[in-house]
Amino acid sequence: MRKGIHPENYRLVAFKDMSNEEVFLTKSTANTKETLEVEGVEYPLIKLEISRTSHPFYTGKAKLVDTAGRIDKFKNKYKKFTK
Repeated sequence: MRKGIHPENYRLVAFKDMSNEEVFLTKSTANTKETLEVEGVEYPLIKLEISRTSHPFYTGKAKLVDTAGRIDKFKNKYKKFTK
C-alpha cells in the first residue's frame, strides 16, 4: 500500500447494535468518546440503531403486506376506464 493515503485515525472500531446488543469490529475513521472492551482489548465504540443483524431485510423477518386486497381495490376503482 502507498504511504500517507489513509487518515491518521484509521483503526479498528467496535460497532454495537443497540436493538440486539450485537457487537462487530471493523476499521473506521469515525470519532467517538466511548470505548468498549471486546475479548480483553479496548476499542472505540460506535452505537447503531440498526445493523445487518437486526434489519428485517437481512434477517428474513420482514412483515408481509397484504397486497391482494390493495390490488383488488385499485382494479375496482379504475374498472370504468377499461375498454
